[in-house]
Amino acid sequence: MDSNVIIIPRKNPIQVDAATGTLVRKKVAAYARVSTDEKDQLNSFNTQKIEYERRIKENPEWEFVGLYADEGITGTNLKKREGFKNMIQDSLDGKIDLILVKSISRFARNTVDCIKTKRQLAAAGVEVFFEKENIYTLKEDSETMITIHAALAQDESRQISTNVSWGNRARMRSGTYRGLNKKNLGYIIKENNEFEIEEEGKETVQLIYKLFIDGFSYRRIVSYLTENQRKNFDGKVEWNVASINRILTNEKYCGDLIFQKTYTVSYLTHETRKNEGQVEQFLFTNHHEPIISKDTFMYVQLL
Repeated sequence: MDSNVIIIPRKNPIQVDAATGTLVRKKVAAYARVSTDEKDQLNSFNTQKIEYERRIKENPEWEFVGLYADEGITGTNLKKREGFKNMIQDSLDGKIDLILVKSISRFARNTVDCIKTKRQLAAAGVEVFFEKENIYTLKEDSETMITIHAALAQDESRQISTNVSWGNRARMRSGTYRGLNKKNLGYIIKENNEFEIEEEGKETVQLIYKLFIDGFSYRRIVSYLTENQRKNFDGKVEWNVASINRILTNEKYCGDLIFQKTYTVSYLTHETRKNEGQVEQFLFTNHHEPIISKDTFMYVQLL
């Protein structure tokens, strides 16, 4: 007798609460890394929240948990992505079953972080759906595709970082770089890197140099400034050893300007370190009106 094979397609079982007899809906959240540009309405938090909430609520088997987001933060590092970390913790705590994300590059631009997080969520039974790539992370073949797309996103970040660094160095060479630390006691620094003397701060800076040359230690200088109610850049009578050291070693006070005192170690970690010759620097002599003479400044460095 001939036998026929009928294939019964796979389907997700409907879960019913035994106590109430009601449908157990899947707890669904969404994640977005949103732009800080107010004109970029497509990526704004509110726009995405409304869209995801509408889509999730239209599905009778889904329950909207919320939209987790990080604003203007890179995807190459998880350290400062508080929205992302909160979402992962809520997932591991059983508050989320499914996460919707626009693309893998929004989720993570670091291949290792992406795969590690995907495995962590999968072990807890939590699935991520990447809409652009049409990938569900609990499918058996998902990891290979995620690795490829995450690697491409990571390399794109590397190229962007390289281009930004090159552009910054070009602006440093020409003296048009705008990334100056504006908190320099005694100066008001304009957007075009123009230095304007601020008299009260200038007097405090000159006093600090005089006290140091007269033999005062950093701690004695801190005590003297505090006792005499001398204000720092923020207008507060708050001083410490580190702030005194910064003033006594800052070349801006003798009219010079050095670009690239620090450098970024890796585009993935965004860790910065003091530049001790690892990358080139750019020194502009006699750039602006000095508060301290060059001879005084160099003497203090020798001391």
